[in-house]
Amino acid sequence: MDDSRYQKLADVALRAIEDLLKDVDAEVVDIERSGDVLTLTFANGKKAVVNTQRPTRQIWLAANARAWHFDYHEADGPSTSRWLDDKGKGVELVAQVAAIVKELAGVDLTPPP
Repeated sequence: MDDSRYQKLADVALRAIEDLLKDVDAEVVDIERSGDVLTLTFANGKKAVVNTQRPTRQIWLAANARAWHFDYHEADGPSTSRWLDDKGKGVELVAQVAAIVKELAGVDLTPPP
């Protein structure tokens, strides 16, 4: 994948996370984007950070002293292509962010299919 395609796909992923959180009260989960970095700050002061890693063409997520690295997996079309963890466990980026929000803020979010 070339740099341009990676950047477009990564931007779509970051926007999907922003969209997932758009209806959540900022007092519960505040989301701030600075370039290719999304920082989620929870009411309890904990944070989750999502950022692009251009050299490896990955997206990284860190929260609760844990980290995930996601690679883009193309499938049969845009609706089945996903950012999946590089450990082969089938962890999907937006679903993992939703799980972290549930754990740290008690807010149920449903990622798009």
